[in-house]
Amino acid sequence: MAHHNLDELDRKILKLISEDARIAFLEVARACNVSGAAIHQRIQKLSKNGIIKGSKFIIDPEKIGYETCAYIGLFLKDPENFDQVVKELKKIPEVVECHYTTGGFDMFIKIYAKNNHHLLNIIHDKLQPLGLSRSETIISFNSAIDRQLPVVDMDDEVEEDEVEVEDSAEPFIE
Repeated sequence: MAHHNLDELDRKILKLISEDARIAFLEVARACNVSGAAIHQRIQKLSKNGIIKGSKFIIDPEKIGYETCAYIGLFLKDPENFDQVVKELKKIPEVVECHYTTGGFDMFIKIYAKNNHHLLNIIHDKLQPLGLSRSETIISFNSAIDRQLPVVDMDDEVEEDEVEVEDSAEPFIE
C-alpha cells in the first residue's frame, strides 16, 4: 500500500471533512484561508489517490431492527477457497466486514442480525455451507469506541523524535 505524504493543507481539509462530510467546500476554503477551487482540486486529488474513499450516511443498525452485532472467526476446510468464500460472503447482506487475519482464524467477519435467533440462522444457513470446518462467534454488547483514525502526519512525528535524539546525543568516545 502506498503511503502519501500530506501537507498541512491536506491534513486540515481531511480533519474538517472527517468531522462533517456535509460541510460545504466554501466553508472548508474559508477555514483553510484558500479559494474554493483550491479545495475542490485538493479533494479531487485526495480522492484520486484513495485517501478519501467517498462519503456516506451512517445508518444505526439497531435503529432499523438489527440488535445483535457479532464478530465471527471462520476456519475454512480448504483455505485455498478464500476468494470463493469472500465472493459468497459478499452476497450475505448481514456481513458488513471481512478481514484476512493472522492467528488461528482464516477470516474474521462482522455481522449484524435482528436478534440471536436470526444470528443462529445466518451461521447455520448461510455461513456453514461456505465450507467452514468451524467458527467462533463473539457477540458485542455495545461499542465503547467507534471512530475514524484521526488525521495526523506521522512523518512530522518521526522527524520531531529524530531531532530530539540528535540534539541530546553525546559523541561516542572509545
